[in-house]
Amino acid sequence: MNKEELSLWKNKYSDISSDVYIRPMREEDVDRWVTWRNSDHVKNYYIYRGVFTRQSQLEWMKANVETGKACLMIICLSENDRPIGCVHIKDIDRVHNKGEYGIFIGEADVHGNGYGSAAAKMMLRYGFEELSLHRIYLEAIEGNDRAIKSYEHAGFVKEGVLRDNVLIEGTYRNIVWMGAINPKENS
Repeated sequence: MNKEELSLWKNKYSDISSDVYIRPMREEDVDRWVTWRNSDHVKNYYIYRGVFTRQSQLEWMKANVETGKACLMIICLSENDRPIGCVHIKDIDRVHNKGEYGIFIGEADVHGNGYGSAAAKMMLRYGFEELSLHRIYLEAIEGNDRAIKSYEHAGFVKEGVLRDNVLIEGTYRNIVWMGAINPKENS
């Protein structure tokens, strides 16, 4: 991505109050993404906890991002362009105009600064404005209160709890189902 393209992303999808922006993930981001996603402080909050490789991620991007089934963004600090995490919408369904949201802050030293909420707001706006989605939803493991609060702050609403929905490390866990509807379609 050249400086002009980066400047366009920073201007359109940035949050001044939290000093972060999002931009499309590039191939040169894949190794960092793999390291983040395989780290305990990220994977312990995900339902799927398998190991990711550079090759598996490149294949996933080719099958999903390049075909429009997913949108994958890197969260960066505005002051120095430091990548700190990832946000995405996957399983984009063009029949029903919906997709599943996901996020992680990969750099442990920046947790708790509001970057996740800011990135969620930007990604919701991107999903509604650029992808023309009607609904964006997510699943959160019950008990991950910090994430659920962040999602609510960004505009997601709790819609229900799926009891004993996933088996994680030998224990059935509840899943909190949340969603956001395109606000321009509700006015």
